[in-house]
Amino acid sequence: MTSAIPDAELRRIHESFSGFHRRQADRVVAFPGGFAALDDRYTHSRGNNHLVVDGATDPEALPARAEELLGHLAHRLVFVVDDEVAAACRGPLERAGYSHAATYLMRHTGPVPAHGGARQVGLEELRAPATEAWHRFAPGVSDEEVHHLVERRRARLGAADDVRFLASYTEDGEVASWVDLYLDPAAGIARIEDLVTAEAHLGRGHAGRVLDTALHLAAEAGCDLRFLSANKANWPHRWYGRKGFVVVDTVHSFERG
Repeated sequence: MTSAIPDAELRRIHESFSGFHRRQADRVVAFPGGFAALDDRYTHSRGNNHLVVDGATDPEALPARAEELLGHLAHRLVFVVDDEVAAACRGPLERAGYSHAATYLMRHTGPVPAHGGARQVGLEELRAPATEAWHRFAPGVSDEEVHHLVERRRARLGAADDVRFLASYTEDGEVASWVDLYLDPAAGIARIEDLVTAEAHLGRGHAGRVLDTALHLAAEAGCDLRFLSANKANWPHRWYGRKGFVVVDTVHSFERG
């Protein structure tokens, strides 16, 4: 499932990954080798408050830098894009109490599917099903935390030139599955993220419909480079592999709290 791609293609993916986090942030604080992406509206959201290391940095200084920039939060999260930099940072971060995880970057290399029948929706249509899903994924979290995780989608409207939320509906008009599509037609890049299916509608093909729709629309917009991220430890990356995606790189994350 792992595939080598030209360095230029990988750079495009890395630039898109960093740009995604920069563009949706309410404020960005640069440091040597990376930046902090911060948003005080969603302090419970790790996806909106973290460090991204996308260049050469001082590994020994990273734990203190995370404390300086993320010290107002209950969590610490650091993404490291390059494998060698991540290997150098791992020791200092683990000694500071961080745990390591890996996320695959997966590029679509299969044929472009026909439109899957999902349609573009607004934040309002996704609020209720997303709230229910977050309570399922993170049982025991507070209503305030879930509110931040749901409402952060508003910040993601700024994460790309063209942002679309897509949903597949049941015959009864319920939202069954949904996904985010981030299009940068000028760069020819599309990112697909946060594909979720409501528990009551699992196993009925809705996830495939929203993914097919996202891939079709991305190709229609002229985006030849279509990718997503998937946690290495969980099963969805195998499903994405059956849908024509291959692993082209790994982003490392270090988390505490």
